[in-house]
Amino acid sequence: MAPGVVLVLAGPSGVGKGTLGRALLAREPNLWFSVSATTRPPRPSERDGVDYHFLDRDAFERLRAEGGFLEAFEVYGHWRGTPRHPVLEALAAGRDVLIEVDTRGALAIREAMPEAVLVFVTAPSREEQARRLRTRGTEDPAEIARRLAAAAEEERAAAHFDEVVVNDDLEAAVERLAGILARHRTQERACPNADPP
Repeated sequence: MAPGVVLVLAGPSGVGKGTLGRALLAREPNLWFSVSATTRPPRPSERDGVDYHFLDRDAFERLRAEGGFLEAFEVYGHWRGTPRHPVLEALAAGRDVLIEVDTRGALAIREAMPEAVLVFVTAPSREEQARRLRTRGTEDPAEIARRLAAAAEEERAAAHFDEVVVNDDLEAAVERLAGILARHRTQERACPNADPP
């Protein structure tokens, strides 16, 4: 069975990674979404096991100590990580995998899985990114300011990614992501046993 592709979406808060990911999942039936684990409490609309695996800090620390995460970092006061075993199981079953993480998480996944395809997502402007954060209604003004300040540093990491997608128009950005996935899927199937670059 040909190996699946690990597609990692990363970028600053408010660039639309989640919206892009959901739209890509809707059009790619073989794409499996990796649900992250977090120690932060769920927001009112979030469901355990669907939006995140909500763990207390002790459970998260135990799993991290056992090597159960591809990446794990403390983000804005709470731990967040990508569970390792579900990703490996999906790949073994021939599924492509979509992982949505922050920039540090993406680079850590590159260390753990050199074959992963890293896509950096940006908003068309800082003003549009700020507008999207305000529209979400999940952060107060101080938190929005902190996330915007962190964005410039995160954007410097884009040079370490395989692809950059500007989320200026949702449909066009999803089309670009689908093209990236198709191109790397073809490469994986053409030389499944090749060493990663």
